[in-house]
Amino acid sequence: MRPFIRYTVTLCFLALAAVCLMAALQSSGRKHRALTCTGLNVVIEDSLENSFVSREEIKKYLDAEGGGYIGRKADSISLEKIESIIDGKSAVRKSEAYMTRDGLLNIVVTQRRPLVRFQRQDGGFYADKDGFIFPLQGNYTAYVPVIDGNIPVKSGSSYKGKARDRKEQEWIDSMIALVDYMSSSGVWAENIVQITVQDNGDLVMVPRKGKEKFLFGKPDNIQDKFSRMEKYYTGIVPAKGEGFYSTVNVKYNGQIICRK
Repeated sequence: MRPFIRYTVTLCFLALAAVCLMAALQSSGRKHRALTCTGLNVVIEDSLENSFVSREEIKKYLDAEGGGYIGRKADSISLEKIESIIDGKSAVRKSEAYMTRDGLLNIVVTQRRPLVRFQRQDGGFYADKDGFIFPLQGNYTAYVPVIDGNIPVKSGSSYKGKARDRKEQEWIDSMIALVDYMSSSGVWAENIVQITVQDNGDLVMVPRKGKEKFLFGKPDNIQDKFSRMEKYYTGIVPAKGEGFYSTVNVKYNGQIICRK
């Protein structure tokens, strides 16, 4: 086939394909505009792990913002607005709204997954693995480590987002690293039942068993400090007995200082 003829055939084929595609898109658009919402299907992901929001609550949120989607034409329903309403809730990480050909309005909600809870005298808040803080939820309490005492974060208990102050966010991130290390080890997540922040910023850890309190110091050199805590249990406790000492100080590099 001559180059000119081959070029002409290819051009005609591409033009025909473009026309067919435009026709299909127009037909799809007409079908979408004619589509009527037949129902609402809300899916809460990870609902077995956390129950911060329920399907009923999501429906109430939408009803409070105008809702009433069933029976409405698809082109009168803003999926972006629906996602914006739901994403505005503190315990929601993200949402996705879409309609299927049968007219069903589907909403998939991904909850935030708290890693730690900070408790102050004026209230508390959660933080997820990204350092995003959000309020406690009245209808559900997550089973996560609780850190109390002198929490150096000024944001109110109803605040949602990263800490406004850089140093505050750095502290939150360091505590998340601490809790994440404990969780990954398994042993410390089970054995440490309380973490308190003293006025000077040092951490005090209370184990599940025994009378000892561990003076951990600042949330740094995490692995090394837990290693020395482990040495206390494997080397000192067998010799002296559990609860022989009241405090075990591991805040100083390379040292385990025990006091009765």
